[in-house]
Amino acid sequence: MTTTYATFLTGDDLRQVHEASLEILEHVGMLVRNEKAHALFARHGCLTQAGSPLVKFPRRVIEEFRASMPPTFTFHARDPRFDRTLPKDAPVIITGSSAPNLIDPVTGKERRATSEDIARIARLVNELPGYDVFSISTLAEDAPPGYYSLARLMPTLKNCLKPLRISSLDEEDAGRTLRLGALVAGSEAAYRDHPFITHHTCPVVSPLTFDVDSTEMLLYYVERGYPYYGSIVPNAGLTSPMSLPATLAQGNAEFLAYAALTEMVKPGSPLIYSTLPTVADMRTGAYAPGGIECAMLHMGFAQMARFYNVPCGGYIGLTNSKVNDAQAGYETGMSVVAGLLGGVGMFNMSGLLDSLLAFDFAKAVIDDEIAMMLRRLGRGFEFARTEMALDVLAEVGPGGTFMFHEHTVEHMRSANYVPTLADRDPREKWAESGGLDTQARAMQRVRQMLTREYDCCLAPETEARIRAEFKDMVRGDCLPPAEWAK
Repeated sequence: MTTTYATFLTGDDLRQVHEASLEILEHVGMLVRNEKAHALFARHGCLTQAGSPLVKFPRRVIEEFRASMPPTFTFHARDPRFDRTLPKDAPVIITGSSAPNLIDPVTGKERRATSEDIARIARLVNELPGYDVFSISTLAEDAPPGYYSLARLMPTLKNCLKPLRISSLDEEDAGRTLRLGALVAGSEAAYRDHPFITHHTCPVVSPLTFDVDSTEMLLYYVERGYPYYGSIVPNAGLTSPMSLPATLAQGNAEFLAYAALTEMVKPGSPLIYSTLPTVADMRTGAYAPGGIECAMLHMGFAQMARFYNVPCGGYIGLTNSKVNDAQAGYETGMSVVAGLLGGVGMFNMSGLLDSLLAFDFAKAVIDDEIAMMLRRLGRGFEFARTEMALDVLAEVGPGGTFMFHEHTVEHMRSANYVPTLADRDPREKWAESGGLDTQARAMQRVRQMLTREYDCCLAPETEARIRAEFKDMVRGDCLPPAEWAK
């Protein structure tokens, strides 16, 4: 198991970032446009002026509420076997989320995503072993009025038992989400005991601004004790200074302010130091989550999270590529390996192309294989005298072979990760098997998974209760595309 990490920041650097963040909060301050949050900051010793949204944070206030931040965060699942706790279970792999579009699995063309697509994605995530949490990958274009989140949750609940993560629009939408959770759990008390939906927003809009609606959702969920965390998203050159240290300091200040608000609402509330830091491509101003600087900043924020003893992670392993090509592979692969070695515990990494705008089924399968390789990398070297196999070496001797030895048979599935997607055959055999590239093999696997028999994850009586209360609920059944059925 990896116990030491690659670092960019020295101990003095960490303290410098911390001190710079405190200076930003104390002397520059933050705009707090949500009136309830503004009043809460004022009650707890922050400096405000009548008629102004500007809030300044004395050092003592940040230090006071930093002390109550818990060191762990748990994603609960409907099936407790799938519960995951940071940092103990790191790396925790989460799908990318909320893309408006999808690459159609039949035509290969981009289009708007629907609740039917979410059902297929949920089933895929439930079966693929690399994924720990399903952060619902797309929006649902076919959502009936008032069903923005429900049209995403229903197909997910029918097809996935793993922990779920979602964002809500407003209090009404959030209340419906919690009610649906209670109906699935059997009662509000049962759901509160094991809440299998984690809620997420970006309460801070860089630079240094608490927005209204996302902050409202923070207050709503934390007040009620439901699992919630926020993400910080500075973009160097556009919403933070064009400097990695300055972006670290600003992002860290924004995290400390969001964390302080969380702890002011309810001391001891779990949270995650979650980020999506980027450096803009100033040739065009393009958003660049596939840039290597995104990984570097994640590594820096991971060090700051350890400085504060809180779990960390974020959107890392993303790509700017529009298709599943070499760019998608190297942008995802380089950043997640850097993140793992740098101590990132949670990876929102899977299934998305084009800067989080489009979900692709093949990429989700490829990213699952990357996730399994990350787990193997995270295990590292497992040293013990038996692992040295000195007796086996003596038995086989110089010039021998270990291929047929009992030790090899015993360890062949644990010493290395055996990929299910990557091709390792000689060229001749690969050609005889069809000569398919990785994209085509991934789509073969998608089709196999989505066309075989599969049990619904909701009992009929539970679904009946849901439909009695929510008359316009989408079906949420996982059906293969009609063209595949033919």
